[in-house]
Amino acid sequence: MPFDNWLKEHTTVDKPLIPASTVIPIRNTGTGIEILMMRRNSKLSFAEGMWVFPGGKVDEADSEGNDSDYATAVTAAVRECEEESGLLLDPENLTYYSHWLPPVEAPKRFSTWFFLTETPEGKVTIDNGEITDHAWFTPNEALTEAHAKRIGILPPTWVTLFDLSQFLEVDDAIESVTSRGPRAYATKIVPTSEGLAAVWEGDSEYSSESELPKLQRHRLVMTDTVWKFQLGMLTD
Repeated sequence: MPFDNWLKEHTTVDKPLIPASTVIPIRNTGTGIEILMMRRNSKLSFAEGMWVFPGGKVDEADSEGNDSDYATAVTAAVRECEEESGLLLDPENLTYYSHWLPPVEAPKRFSTWFFLTETPEGKVTIDNGEITDHAWFTPNEALTEAHAKRIGILPPTWVTLFDLSQFLEVDDAIESVTSRGPRAYATKIVPTSEGLAAVWEGDSEYSSESELPKLQRHRLVMTDTVWKFQLGMLTD
């Protein structure tokens, strides 16, 4: 599967990567796609109170009967989605969307597989334990809520919402992602005049050895108000 060597390059001895799996359930509406998001309990030790997509750490049992990390991640995504939302997914309908690694400074370094899928029939049910609330948002609605500070989201969620905001139909989103393949994000955090920025490969400040033009950008600038995604060459 993609990114095997990439994962090895970003693994450190003192902070091994913890496999995790996330699924992005989307559905059609009359005004575009909606995404199922869940609010994590504010008493949890990771991403507490954040609005996320269904997912969690890969369990040892998820590898039973699987012959690859990819297949194990799919199994984990299906299990986590059922546990957190009550929705039972068909593993054959999961599309590998992206792979995320946090900065090396993170207390826990999760190596997270993101999968995209059309939401199956069924009622969303939460346990009011790890998950305390859920909602269906269009991508733009979720970003608006986040910028207004009515919900809290993390950079991988923001970038995913921003990317999916271009699609009006489920089939179009899945077809596009299937065609382009999954994207990899190994995050680094850098200070800017506007606030901290999450930067990724393709940004001139991603590496001290970068030979990219100074204003080449691939980052999310996390200002105190509206977060801004920058990709490509900035103008002076």
